[in-house]
Parts: sequence; C-alpha cells; structure tokens
Amino acid sequence: MQLNSLLLCADDKIVRVLRRTLGDLDIHVEHCSNKDTALRHLTRGRFEAIIVDCADAGAAEVLRGARSAPCNKRAVAVAILDPDIGLRSAFEQGAHFTLYKPVSAERAKSSFRAARALMKRERRRNSRVPVDLTVDMMSDAGARFKVNTTDIGEGGLAINLPKRSQPQGRWNLGFPLPGVADRIEMAAEFAWQGNGTQVGLRFLNPPAEVDRLLREWLKRNSPDGEQDDPPVRCQLTDLSPKGCYLSISSPFPVSTRVTVTMCVSNGDLRLEGLVRVMHPEKGMGVEFRHTTPEHRASIEAFISTLANNPDTIPELLVEPEGLGSEAAELDADFQGGNSRESDPLVGLFRNHASLGYDAFLAKLRKQRGLTGAAATV
Repeated sequence: MQLNSLLLCADDKIVRVLRRTLGDLDIHVEHCSNKDTALRHLTRGRFEAIIVDCADAGAAEVLRGARSAPCNKRAVAVAILDPDIGLRSAFEQGAHFTLYKPVSAERAKSSFRAARALMKRERRRNSRVPVDLTVDMMSDAGARFKVNTTDIGEGGLAINLPKRSQPQGRWNLGFPLPGVADRIEMAAEFAWQGNGTQVGLRFLNPPAEVDRLLREWLKRNSPDGEQDDPPVRCQLTDLSPKGCYLSISSPFPVSTRVTVTMCVSNGDLRLEGLVRVMHPEKGMGVEFRHTTPEHRASIEAFISTLANNPDTIPELLVEPEGLGSEAAELDADFQGGNSRESDPLVGLFRNHASLGYDAFLAKLRKQRGLTGAAATV
C-alpha cells in the first residue's frame, strides 16, 4: 500500500526534487502551494507525512492543523529549513525531521528513508486486525465479567459490552492470542463509545514483553501484509547500562520508540529504548526501556566485552517502533526516578537535550573522562 504525503511548498525546484525522490521511495506527493489548500486536504484525507517549507507563510498553521485533524495527528512531520533558521523553532512547531536547503536528491533520500520507516510503523500502529477473542476484565474494586473483541491494534481493542453494563475507568485485561503460548495480561482504560454496545479500550503501559508479543502477532496477521523497512546501520559511540549514543546520518525524532540490536562475535544484544536526544545528521541518544535483571546483566557483560577488547567494533542496527505519546506516559513506561543520578549518560540526555551538537559533544567528552573508558566505544 502506497504511503501518502502532503507537501506545502512554493519553490518549484524543491517540489521537483521531492517528487522524484519520494516517488523512488514509493511515497505519493499531494502538492499544495498555499496553506488554505493544505488545510482543506488535511480535513479530507489521511497522510502518513506532512512536509512544509518553513519559508512559506502558514507552515506553522499547517503543522498545527495536522495535529488537530483526528486522521492526521500521528503523521510524521518534516520541516524544510534555511540553514540560518534555528532548529528549536521547527521542533517547537511539531516537526519530527528537518531537511536543510539547498535540497538535494541525495540529502532528501537519506532523510526520507528514516522518515519512511517511521511512517510505515505509525500506519501499522493505527491499523486494526479484526478478531473475535474472549477477554476477562477485572476492576480494581473486584468487579469481573467477560467480553468479546471485534478488533485489536497496538494501542487498544474494541469490545462489545454486555447489555445494561456501563463500566468506566481502569480495568485489568487477560486474553489469549491465537498462536501465542503466553496469555496477554495488561491494564487498559475506556477510551471511546460507539454505536450500541461497542466501546474502545486503550492499553496502559503494557510490559515490554507483552508489547513485543502483541506487535509481532499484529505484524503476522495484518491484512495488508506490508513489510517494515530493514533496520538502519549506525555506529555506537557511548554505552552505559541504561542508555547509548548512536552516530547516524538520519536519526529518529525525540520520543521515538526504537529497537537497538548490537552484534559482536560472541552474541547479539537486543534492547528497546526511547530517543531522548536527537542531533540532525549527527546522532541520537537512546534511553533503554525498563529491563529485567537478566537484561541488565547482559548489557554489563556487553560493556565488559568491549572494554576488554578495544579493537572490537560492534555492528549496530536500529529500527523505529513508533512515535511516543504524552511525556508523562513515556516517563512511566521508561526509566525515570533516579536514572539521572544513577546513570550519568542518561542524565546527560535528560538534562542537556536542548544543547546544540557541538556543546552536547563537549559535555559528552568531559563525561567520558569522568566515567572511564568502558563507557566509550
């Protein structure tokens, strides 16, 4: 299924470059030369990407319009910038990726490869797989009943309630997934009410293993059968038990959930994380998701292997799992609390995310000297 993008740009040369580049990536371009036309399209169609030239009047309004349109609020936003315009203003307006002028085919293709991977993941996150499952529901007050689903997605499921029942708030769910040995158990809350007895439940911070099982099941059973883009190769520069910094030409936006795979001769290490820091065309800092003691032991063993074998260069792959949602939810789902004090690298991500690349790199180099060579790869 072809991806769709909305482009607001009055520069004919940029439009030609992007049409050709995005066409090669199988991304359709709906071009708009003014904000009014773009805003009308946002209310009438679904787009996986919103691309705006920040030199155009109304660019900020179009980005805001995308966030307020229910069918496009999860679209990946790309801002085209003049080199002398600050990055912060683009990100504050809602941009996830930036593309500097002059826009060349090579630079655009590099940026949009990363954007396309995220566009595909976001589309899958919004999709639903029709399925009839029996779900056990239990409230914190002890109320219990069984319901049947009509569909399920990464963010939640739709159910048919028994007649005359009007449950609200938070519930604990338990249900099987066909072909999956482990029973799925997680918390959810009521999110919407449809016609008749159908309602929607939104999942609340599912455990990492449950999240992974659900994603893999949905991928296998998705009706469109679309394949994710292959993982992106990158270079590991710094690693701690709770985070890492990756050198990558097209980093993913802050708040992107990612999976990082680190490979050496004696085994692979696969970790889920959240992008906390992003420097365009340079790299990104990733904080690892809550990990089990076994995961933490594996990370520490991996760090020890690299420290004891300085000539070993690990192979690094990273792939997006989707954009994060609200900050409070992210902090509940990922390591918070004492992370800043107990892990200097993650503390650097959290305390200095707004620094430019050169200033951030200076602090990172200073920290390497304080924490020892094991943190540097």
